[in-house]
Amino acid sequence: MTKKALITGLTGQDGSYLGELLLTKGYQVFGLVRRSSSSNLERINHFSGDIQILSGDLLDQSSLMDAITEAQPDEIYNLASQSYVPLSWTQPALTAEYTALGVSRLLESIRRCKPDARFYQASSSEVFGQPDESPQTERTAFRPRNPYGVAKTYAHWMTVNYRQKYNLYNCCGITYTHESPRRGTEFVFRKITHAAAQIKLGLANELKLGNLDARRDWCYAKDAVYAMWLMLQQEQPDDYIIASGETHSVRELVECAFNCVGLNWQDYVSVDPAFYRSDESVQLVGSINKIKTELGWQPQYSFEQLVEVMVDYDLKKISKNGA
Repeated sequence: MTKKALITGLTGQDGSYLGELLLTKGYQVFGLVRRSSSSNLERINHFSGDIQILSGDLLDQSSLMDAITEAQPDEIYNLASQSYVPLSWTQPALTAEYTALGVSRLLESIRRCKPDARFYQASSSEVFGQPDESPQTERTAFRPRNPYGVAKTYAHWMTVNYRQKYNLYNCCGITYTHESPRRGTEFVFRKITHAAAQIKLGLANELKLGNLDARRDWCYAKDAVYAMWLMLQQEQPDDYIIASGETHSVRELVECAFNCVGLNWQDYVSVDPAFYRSDESVQLVGSINKIKTELGWQPQYSFEQLVEVMVDYDLKKISKNGA
């Protein structure tokens, strides 16, 4: 029997890769898309004819119930949220509505309409905020330091509580920073690979960045969505960290990206204090021992391979379309 999956946030980076993955595994895929963003299908254009788009919004519970009732999914992946941390400070209430309360509405809709569905909630390393240990594990205390992290913490614990109270098959994947060519250029990884390609092609001559010593745990979004799918295939639901298990500095990222295009990064990159973040001293790096041991998952792409993939993509895209 064909499995059915419903993905919220289908048009985002993770949703588009997850949709591709599930189609290769023979799923019937439904995507929940807000009516206002239904025209923004760039990331899924190449497979939009193979999926079914349903209209719905995390702010409107009745639309969620309607979508679940229509799709009757075996698996539900909630990848939708307001996920840009700086924006969460300027729009904290909206971030809470989508990223926190939206999950409550979705959980309640599942409980009422399809309680046997398996549910994946996209948690985030931002729940750890300023952790008291490094690397972080699934047992590390949550201490969020921005409105996005606070909202994700609420969503995480509501997912766990619904699992315990109603015996639902709910899982949380605590994902660390994960990148791809489908990432927006407002995020530092893509900002750097895009700028390196522009400079190589003579379309720019400078890149301004913040703290070059800031370190991140970066992995490829393709690897991350495979972990999400794998979590819902287990006999019992549980929560797992999805990460690379290692950190690299922004300086390493810049050097690697510019090496890919044969340029010396020091000739083009300058530091601008305006791009510094207040919490740069915090080192978020995830321990992948649990997911590696229990599910056999680990990243298939190295840091260097991920940089190469993204620089190559940006070179081709810019050459084809211009800056």
